[in-house]
Amino acid sequence: MKLYDYFRSSAAYRVRIAFNLKGVAPDARVSVHLRHGSQRAQEYLALNPQGLVPAIEFDDGRVLTQSLAIIEWLDETHPEPPLLPSDAEGRARVRAIALQIACDIHPLNNLRVLNYLINTLGVSREQKDGWYKYWIDVGFEALERQLANDSATGRFCHGDTPTLADVCLVPQLANARRFDIDVSPWPTLTRIEAACNATKAFADAAPSRQPDAE
Repeated sequence: MKLYDYFRSSAAYRVRIAFNLKGVAPDARVSVHLRHGSQRAQEYLALNPQGLVPAIEFDDGRVLTQSLAIIEWLDETHPEPPLLPSDAEGRARVRAIALQIACDIHPLNNLRVLNYLINTLGVSREQKDGWYKYWIDVGFEALERQLANDSATGRFCHGDTPTLADVCLVPQLANARRFDIDVSPWPTLTRIEAACNATKAFADAAPSRQPDAE
C-alpha cells in the first residue's frame, strides 16, 4: 500500500491523521509536490486522472482517491478505533460536519482555485487573500454556531473521542492559520483543535513533521 501525499495538502493531512488514529502505516509514501506541478506528470495522471492528492495504490494496481473515501475505507477495513459513531443519527451528524468542511469550505480555497483567480482571472494577491478569508469566515462562523449550541459536542466535535469530523476540522484550521487568519472568533473550534493536537495521532500528522516539509 503506497500513499501519494504532500505535506501541505489538507486533504492528505486528513488521511495521515486517520492512519495514525488507526495505528496503521502505509508501506511507502510518495511526495507529489503540488507547487512544482508533480500532480500533472503523465505518470501520476495515469494513476489519478484528477491530479490530486491523496491517493492510495495497492500492489495489484488498484487505486483509491478522495480523502473522505479513503478514510471510510480505512475505517471499514480497520474498525478500531471507529471514526464514525455507532448510531445512525450520530454518523449523520459527523458526516455533515466533515462534508461542511470538505465540500463547502475547502474546495473554494484549494490551490487550484487560488491559482486560477490569480493566473487566469488576474485578481490581485490582496483580492485573492480576501476571497480566501471570506469563505473561511462564512464557513467557520456557521460551524462555530452549530457546534457551540449542540449538546452532542464534547471534547471533540462529537463526544469525547476523535471522529471523521475532527479529522477534517484540524487541517482546515491549520490552513486558516497559514494564511494569517484570526481564528479567535471561533473558540469552540479552536478548543477542539487544541484537544486534537494534544494527541500523538494528530500531532504526528502535522505538515511541519512530514519528511517533505519545506
